Amino acid sequence: MTLAEIYEARVAAGTLRPDPAQRAVLPELERIRTALNEPPKRGFFARFQKPEMIRGLYLWGGVGRGKSMVMDLFVDAVDIPEKRRVHFHAFMQEIHHGMHEARKQGVDDALAPVAEAITAKLRLLAFDEMQITDITDAMIVGRLFQKLFEAGVVIVTTSNRPPEDLYKNGLNRQLFVPFIELLKERLVVHALESPNDYRQHRLSGEQVYFTGPSKAKIDAIWADLTGGQPAQPLVLTVNGRKVEVPQFANGVARATFWDLCAKPLGPADFLAVAEAVRVLILEDIPQLSASNYNEAKRFVTLIDALYEAKVRVIASAHDVPERLYAEGEGAFEFERTASRLREMQDKDWGR
Repeated sequence: MTLAEIYEARVAAGTLRPDPAQRAVLPELERIRTALNEPPKRGFFARFQKPEMIRGLYLWGGVGRGKSMVMDLFVDAVDIPEKRRVHFHAFMQEIHHGMHEARKQGVDDALAPVAEAITAKLRLLAFDEMQITDITDAMIVGRLFQKLFEAGVVIVTTSNRPPEDLYKNGLNRQLFVPFIELLKERLVVHALESPNDYRQHRLSGEQVYFTGPSKAKIDAIWADLTGGQPAQPLVLTVNGRKVEVPQFANGVARATFWDLCAKPLGPADFLAVAEAVRVLILEDIPQLSASNYNEAKRFVTLIDALYEAKVRVIASAHDVPERLYAEGEGAFEFERTASRLREMQDKDWGR
């Protein structure tokens, strides 16, 4: 079956909603799939020939439009074992770890053995949610992708932004621009311009702010939004520091109040989280007061970042927003946060 036939079968079965923008990208993915499924050339001289270049795909568009779903459909249908689908942040963490281990061996170029290990076992790398916010990643990724392309590894990636906006306004961005040109040369850039935000549709009209026992309800929301995908930590590098959200899958993050607000995090950290996720499930928000003033201040900053980025928030808390910070220093300033928390519960929030 072609990808289009697989897609239409799922539409007919009711597991997918038909979407013209999703259908429009299937021919590009089918092109890549067909090329990858071709058996490799064999014979004595084949080992001396460069791998045939297969242009990959850079699929970008608004959040919740089905980019990850379409990419997963493609990866599942590629009939080769040398393939991998991974979230971009998780992949970059692996690269940093590999380079750290290589440096222990005293190699001159720590990236070289890491790239060689990848190219030795993969023909297809599928990245979800490519975005670059850290100067270290920006400097590594260009050299890494060059090595992958030279070895014939095909890259398919999704992103919320076009290539020109990667690492936008970043430190020393002029050093990153050649990588953008490399992406456009080696990948077909395709905008998935769907008017539908499927994650928002799932939450439309649903309760998103809970007081009292709510774990079972939030577990059900988590399972629905992630589609049963296994969760992994989301680790962001912000100004050389690691910011970790314990659970992340399909663009949805899950953490407790204490995971984010009891740590020495600031506006830049919360902005990075807000940029990396579409939905945040934040649990166990306590009663706030002067006794936990620092944590409350971080919570205010976090909500501001999520509000400005139009991130959907699902929360469990000790009380309703207006009574979360009833008295003490900071109570007056919290009124704006309470108002935002109330506004963010609206079924049309974030559209």
